[in-house]
Amino acid sequence: MSSMTGKERMKSYGKKIGIGVLMLIFLLLFISCFYTVDQTEYAVLNTFGVPQKEIMSSGLKFKLPYPIQSVEKLSKETFSLTFGYEISGYQEVFNERETKMITGDENIILADLEVQWKIVDPIAFLYHTSDPISILYNATSSSLRGVIGSSTVDDALTDGRTKIINDIRENLISLVHIYDLGISIINVNLQDVDLPTEEVSTAFKSVTDAREERMTKINNANKYRNEKINQVQGEEAAILSRAEGEKIATIEKAKGDVAKFNALYSEYANSKEITKQRLVIETLKEVLKDAKLYIMDESNNTVKYLPIDNLMKEGK
Repeated sequence: MSSMTGKERMKSYGKKIGIGVLMLIFLLLFISCFYTVDQTEYAVLNTFGVPQKEIMSSGLKFKLPYPIQSVEKLSKETFSLTFGYEISGYQEVFNERETKMITGDENIILADLEVQWKIVDPIAFLYHTSDPISILYNATSSSLRGVIGSSTVDDALTDGRTKIINDIRENLISLVHIYDLGISIINVNLQDVDLPTEEVSTAFKSVTDAREERMTKINNANKYRNEKINQVQGEEAAILSRAEGEKIATIEKAKGDVAKFNALYSEYANSKEITKQRLVIETLKEVLKDAKLYIMDESNNTVKYLPIDNLMKEGK
């Protein structure tokens, strides 16, 4: 039995190593044909660099080995983009050059912004633009500067911030749609809006305080005026109500007097003489109600009288 020479032995080892490498490559290729898709991410399958229109569902999936097919995965989480500052560790680093801008009334302010966004169309996000995040950043800058440039410094620093934020959001949503970035704007937060120097800020705060004091006095004056108007209107309503009541009472009394007169006239028309005598007697009773009655006889020197009123009182 002949033994193998060194050259033959080297050939044998070489074949074994080649077979082992081929098997290893085949194993790696086979393993790379399987991939998993989590529920919190998107997966886009590419065939020779062309993406499939259907987004892969979650679970264990099979694909052809690279470079025939490849998979791009994107997170479904909500991302945050900051403009004018960066978060480094636990600190915020501001970029004054980015935040400095001019308002519509030609004042300089510093404004920074946070945009919350998420991917809604992974194919558009991956393939419609080369750098969608950079485009989003530039669109954010354009929206912020455009809205601030058409607003006054008072609006930006005081009660006009809500409208400014809404306008920035609307502008940014419109630009994202035009550029077809495949993302959705969730929220826009206008973080800080300040004046560039402390002296200007102090002067503006003094003006703002004076304006607020003025508005407070105007509101108090309007409140006093409204109270007085309400009081006068209440008194007016009460006077009109009393006058209306007196008017109705007078009308009703007049109607009663007319009815009474008509009744008397009817009786008078039926018995004119009797009615005349009764009216004369009633009139005399009304006119002479406090008079005392005496019946006197002056035929001789002795005056004799009959005290009718005393007799009438005793008779009662």
